[in-house]
Amino acid sequence: MSEFNDGPWWTAPSTRGINRSISLKSAIVLAIVVGLIAGTFAASSTGSLFGRSVNLVKSTSTIERPVGSVAEISQRVLPSVVSIEATANNGGSTGSGFVIDSAGYILTNNHVIAASVLSGGSISVRLNDGSEYSAKVVGRDNSYDLAVLKISGVRLKALQFGDSDKIAVGDSVIAIGSPLGLTGTVTLGIISAKNRAVTAGESESDNSFINALQTDAAINPGNSGGPLVDATGAVIGVNSAIATLGTTLNSRTGSIGLGFAIPINQARKTAEQLIKNGKATYPVIGVSVEMNYSGKGALIAKSADAITKGGPAEKAGLKSGDIITEFNGREITSADELIVAIRSQNVGDFVKIIFKRDGVLKSTSLRLTASK
Repeated sequence: MSEFNDGPWWTAPSTRGINRSISLKSAIVLAIVVGLIAGTFAASSTGSLFGRSVNLVKSTSTIERPVGSVAEISQRVLPSVVSIEATANNGGSTGSGFVIDSAGYILTNNHVIAASVLSGGSISVRLNDGSEYSAKVVGRDNSYDLAVLKISGVRLKALQFGDSDKIAVGDSVIAIGSPLGLTGTVTLGIISAKNRAVTAGESESDNSFINALQTDAAINPGNSGGPLVDATGAVIGVNSAIATLGTTLNSRTGSIGLGFAIPINQARKTAEQLIKNGKATYPVIGVSVEMNYSGKGALIAKSADAITKGGPAEKAGLKSGDIITEFNGREITSADELIVAIRSQNVGDFVKIIFKRDGVLKSTSLRLTASK
């Protein structure tokens, strides 16, 4: 309705030329006639109406779901998406996951199963057909918020991996999972942005730093660990976090169209490490940064141990108090952005860093090493 209260925003159909004074008796007669007509049609598909022969044709058309349609992709992907329930001392949690190997390996978020692991609880996996299996943890990594589970006694169809580096802003994507326990839920959206620095975790000690894909596909609690697939049905991300407007005393805000997924290129590397070694590593440059720095860039902490002895940063000439403004061609505006930029690279990569020292811009190069 208009703020000037001129009346409703809609306009009723024109009634000009219509006689509004139809009596109740006439209305009843009309209703009876309409009822007789409806009865005649309902009684038989072939018959006489007002002395004329009537032949009603029954439609036998079917809905086509061509390859690449949302319906076709969903039917193909859903059998490989699972629902996860992890019990813990404080009640447990639920989430989603998807099959990455037909031998029973399932990828999900670490935060879905972390409390259960720490409290010695149990983890169960429910397939799309309703069957349920006990799962063991192959490995988990808090840094990237990823975990690999394994179930035995069943052969599963693994999803195809896509290339998250090639996905573009505006590309269509589908999120699949179990929001609020509603298994097999499918939502449609687009890639809204790339390289979002997202920090997730319950405390500063267990924070995960994600170089995330942003999507407006509806993601809610319980979607965590489920796949984000592209227009071919290939996985390009692991749904992991949402932005909300906060919580109230009795309710929790759900999706507001700001969902975030771990790029599958990163998730795949971590999953392979977890399956092979039970743990994963991530690249570092060997510095501590000031997380509360409010200026532009990432400030290397002004402390004696801010630069790791013998680490890449020390060898490259970086010092305590330097402000890193660019990492390998990517502008850095905060400490979080520097961390996710580093972790999006590989151990052994050679990178260029631009930094500011005493107001003067300088540059250096270094080779990333593995975290300890």
